[in-house]
Amino acid sequence: MAVNMAVKRAKKAQNRKQVAAQRRKLEVVESALGGRARRASLAPIQHCYLHGDVGEGGMATVILARGVSPYQFTVAYFLVDALCLGIKDVFVRDLTSEELATFVGAMVEADSQIAEVDPTYARKLVRSAAGWAATIGFKPPRDFLDIEQIFGEVDAAACDTAFDFGRNGRPFYIPGPSETPAQIRQRLQRLRSRLGDDGFEFALGLEDDEPDDTLIEQT
Repeated sequence: MAVNMAVKRAKKAQNRKQVAAQRRKLEVVESALGGRARRASLAPIQHCYLHGDVGEGGMATVILARGVSPYQFTVAYFLVDALCLGIKDVFVRDLTSEELATFVGAMVEADSQIAEVDPTYARKLVRSAAGWAATIGFKPPRDFLDIEQIFGEVDAAACDTAFDFGRNGRPFYIPGPSETPAQIRQRLQRLRSRLGDDGFEFALGLEDDEPDDTLIEQT
C-alpha cells in the first residue's frame, strides 16, 4: 500500500513539473511575440489593408505591415468576425515585399474587396470587435494582446467610425470550416447561457452530433 501511494505521489509530482514547464514555454513564446510586436511598432507603417466587409458580410481581415524599408516588413494579421466571435485568429510574420504582395494577391483573387485603410480605423475595428465579443463570452486568441501592440502609437480614438456588431442587434454565429462539432456545441452553449435561446441567431450544420454539408439558419 505504501509503495502504491509513493508511486502516485511521484506521478503527481511529475505531472506538476510538466505542467509548469509547459506554462513557462507559453510565457516565453508570449513574451517573445510581445517584444517582437513592440519592436515593430517603432518602424514606419508601410501598409494597412482591410480585406472583406464587416458591415455586409460580417467577416474581414486586417493586415498591418511595418518596416524601416519598403522591402522587408513585420506583418500582423487579424481575422475579424463582426457577427459573433470578435477576433477569430491573429498572427505575426516577417515578410518581404514580394511575399506580402503574393499574400494580398491571393486574397484579391478570392474576393476583390480589399483596400488600404487608415490605421486608426483598423485599430478601432480590432479593439472594438474584441471588446464586444468579450461581453458575450468570447475572448480573443491568446496572442491577441501581444500582437496588437504592433499598432504602437496609432490612436483608435482618432477614428470616428461607429461599428455595429452582430446582425439585427443580436450575435449571429456561423461556424467556420475548421471548427469541430465539439467546439460548435461549446460555443452555442455559451451563447445560450449568456443570452438565452432567443438572444442570438446561428447557422448550423449539425445533425445527430455530426457535421452536415448544409448550413441551416435558425433563430
